[in-house]
Amino acid sequence: MFNLILVATGGALGSILRYLLTSICKSLFLSSIYGTISVNIVGSFLIGYFITSDLGRGLSENFIKFFLIIGLLGSFTTFSAFSYEVVDLINSKKYTTSVTYILISIFICIISAYFGTLLNK
Repeated sequence: MFNLILVATGGALGSILRYLLTSICKSLFLSSIYGTISVNIVGSFLIGYFITSDLGRGLSENFIKFFLIIGLLGSFTTFSAFSYEVVDLINSKKYTTSVTYILISIFICIISAYFGTLLNK
């Protein structure tokens, strides 16, 4: 139950941070694409950093995993989890699986979003 609370509070904070960064970028550049790119890059960097960092020595493993990675970064951007999983596959020398995962994730999700828009027309 405590892990659920960690995910929920991290998720709330991550979504607020995503909204703020996206809003700032949109007001500066008049397009939300820069905000999306920013959160994806920052989130991908941070998930890689937190997973491999010694920063968590003084913190519980559950706090890092459930609050920071799943909650905060997961709601800040789901792209960060995708990025880490691809890096993990490449580091494990599972090149075919990583390329397949990339292609399916990107193209199938875009096609799904397109079909979702068609459904509402």
